[in-house]
Amino acid sequence: MLFKKIGVIGGGTMGQGIAEMLAAKGLDVLLVEQTPEKLDHSVEMIETGLDKKLEKWAITQAEKKLILSRIHKTTSYEELSVCDLIIETITEDLEEKKVLFRKLEEAIGKDIILTSNTSTLSLTELAGSINSPERMIGLHWTHPVSSIDMVEIIRGLKTSDETFEATKQFVEEVLGKKGIMVYESPGFVTSRLICLHINEALHLLEEGVASAEDIDEAVRIGYKFQHGPLEMADRFGLDSVHAALEGMFREFGELKYRPSTVLKKMVRAGQLGVKTGEGFFKYDKDGDRV
Repeated sequence: MLFKKIGVIGGGTMGQGIAEMLAAKGLDVLLVEQTPEKLDHSVEMIETGLDKKLEKWAITQAEKKLILSRIHKTTSYEELSVCDLIIETITEDLEEKKVLFRKLEEAIGKDIILTSNTSTLSLTELAGSINSPERMIGLHWTHPVSSIDMVEIIRGLKTSDETFEATKQFVEEVLGKKGIMVYESPGFVTSRLICLHINEALHLLEEGVASAEDIDEAVRIGYKFQHGPLEMADRFGLDSVHAALEGMFREFGELKYRPSTVLKKMVRAGQLGVKTGEGFFKYDKDGDRV
């Protein structure tokens, strides 16, 4: 199957990263957001990220222009009917995603592969909200998308072999990333492991075992992680981490998945990490620690 045009629904952190990565791979991207203002903001953030790479000599000015020229903005699902595959990256809310996929199915043709970037929700339940569940599959990307060469591919109960094989081809042959086959389970592999890692770090902080800075330094230096667990949480979005843990706690019923009290307090206070400029640490408008 040939993949030339890809739809990306949702222009948040993950949507921006996926859109940039796809465009860098030579694919045309239709980026969807609810309003023109949100679309403009998403593309501005993508350009900011490209400017950082430009400063580090990771890309050229010509490459930056080429990447941006392949990202096309739209607020219409109907325009996605020309795509070969669509990636949904909206907020981690089951009912919102169900509504989106029902609207999407009405607006596009029946041959387009539908994928969700959900990390904890049931693909089978999502697929059950549309008339053609065989064409829905999970593609769980890890942030930062452009530098992580692995994607989890999740089959729902009714995902067809044809959908799986075409999606695997897209991930491995078109994007050059390793596709990890995962059977449906809340959190899959990566989110289940990393959210427990973050939650335990939060318990350490809550118990006064060490400061946020020292907890992160211990893991970052001691185990050569790029970021410590608390900065990871800030970069994922504390609301996203909270939602993932809540989802797994609800599904598994095990106390180890129950979000720590400090995480709940931070989310209630609106300190969500990089996206708000403050979480466990402070960040500038470009997402750099200050």
